[in-house]
Amino acid sequence: MKKHKAAIDPITVEIVANGLRSIADETFIALMKSAYSTNIKERRDHSTAICDCDGRLITQAEASLPIHIASMTGLMTHLISEFSGDIHEGDIFISNDPHVAGGTHLPDINMAAPVFHRGVLVGFMCNIAHHADVGGMVPGSMAGGMSEIYQEGLRLPVIKLFRKGKLQQDLLNLILLNVRVPNERRGDYFAQIAASRLGERRMHEIFDTYGAPTMIAAFNEIIERTAKRMKAAIASIPEGSYSFSDVMDDDGLGTRDIPIRVRIEVKGGHIRFDFTGTSRQVPGNINVTLNATQAAVCYTLKALLDPGVPNNQGMLNLPEIVAEPGSLLNAVFPAPVAARANTCQRIIDVIIGALANALPQQAVAAANGANTTAVFSGIDPRTNSHYVYLETLGGGFGGRATKDGTDGVQVHITNTSNLPVESIEMEYPLIVESYGLIEDSGGPGRYRGGMGLRRAIRPVGHNCSFNGAIERSTHKPWGLFGGGGGASGRFLHIAGDGKATTLPTKPSSVRVRSDEALIVESPGAGGYGPPSERNRDAIATDSLGGKFSAAYIDRHYIIPRAAE
Repeated sequence: MKKHKAAIDPITVEIVANGLRSIADETFIALMKSAYSTNIKERRDHSTAICDCDGRLITQAEASLPIHIASMTGLMTHLISEFSGDIHEGDIFISNDPHVAGGTHLPDINMAAPVFHRGVLVGFMCNIAHHADVGGMVPGSMAGGMSEIYQEGLRLPVIKLFRKGKLQQDLLNLILLNVRVPNERRGDYFAQIAASRLGERRMHEIFDTYGAPTMIAAFNEIIERTAKRMKAAIASIPEGSYSFSDVMDDDGLGTRDIPIRVRIEVKGGHIRFDFTGTSRQVPGNINVTLNATQAAVCYTLKALLDPGVPNNQGMLNLPEIVAEPGSLLNAVFPAPVAARANTCQRIIDVIIGALANALPQQAVAAANGANTTAVFSGIDPRTNSHYVYLETLGGGFGGRATKDGTDGVQVHITNTSNLPVESIEMEYPLIVESYGLIEDSGGPGRYRGGMGLRRAIRPVGHNCSFNGAIERSTHKPWGLFGGGGGASGRFLHIAGDGKATTLPTKPSSVRVRSDEALIVESPGAGGYGPPSERNRDAIATDSLGGKFSAAYIDRHYIIPRAAE
């Protein structure tokens, strides 16, 4: 793209920026409303964004997932490199592979539709949706036990699903042949396609209104002012070197206590994240590609320094990241990466831990540190067809400098929603026997950590399979400045006679009969400050504005931890 140096006034930049955000938000909702799977239409495990013709991220929908920011830019890098001169109106590109197409794991299917203005390429409408299954050795394509990327599902390089407006039906047939529940997958693909086409129309409208020179100048200004804003925020960190380390529980294939180390150097408005000393990549599927590490780093900077700053290329370009190729945080082919979100959560924990003394008011104790995955699958006796119910459950959020941690929420890199009990029981032959917060799972402190979630599920009229993965089952979420650690997570299999058996956490796999149940307990979070300083009469405000004492909150809306 020719970089226009023409002056553009701040008011026009702000109007255009808001217009672009509205387009991203509208396409996000369109994708959600059109999707078939509960993972997208209910849990909102998808993102939308706008990139310019050079592949730079201009804006991301407000409700998008932080981890998806890197997948989109990774796709664009490969798309522009491989298809230069072969990008046409009506094309839609698709990809998912972390090693050859810039993705972060296979269930996240990327799409990008080029946008032309008067015959000239001016940008791309991008979206990502987490599909509930993309094939591979286990339903849901997420659980542990995988030792190479080949076992994790269908791999797509950057290819054209549409060529000049025409669907490549043979390619779509090939994709659907390699996944479970193909009708649901087809519906989700067409939801992504519909969102892409809507975004194209909206982009044509805004370019027709302002013209290409103004729009391109606005693109540049949007990126530059984000970079300036974040540089100013980084300058507020006291200069120095900050270090921290933590460990992952295991990789599911025998490697345990896997270290992640960071040294952060802050000097002259520049920030460098050096992960030297972190484990080499492991046989199990908790490895992370570099662009996912970049997403975790950028998210943490934004959360600590300036939560309101827009997500765009100005943010992505800012931090210097050092992670050795072949390490856990810069994994290379054929490393399995399906459970990469668990590791990204730990990256965030160690960065916050490193900067806690420099930014004590912004820092939080360790959150649940997991992307607790639960997948139930089988034959629905109501329809005699296959089903796959995938969910990643939230947990506790860490105690903060001024208030308790939040209970039972998705934290940091994920940002998906809770799947309502009503949706589970309507969509799948399953019954949720109990769902609530786990008593005493939040770490004690001046401000306690958030509580984890407990959900008990029983199959109805059939036997089903369960597979899952969890982190923070061995190494509990740590407290900060004297706060206590949060409770760990686990899976329990409840036999027909009521006997409970603790399952392995990575991978976890068991057959669940119709007279049995499976319990998922997600980790809590660490507390902030010494517990002796807690004021039990402090007044807290709930999300609806109601006033409750901290003691009241600690006594209500919780269920006892399951007995083993």
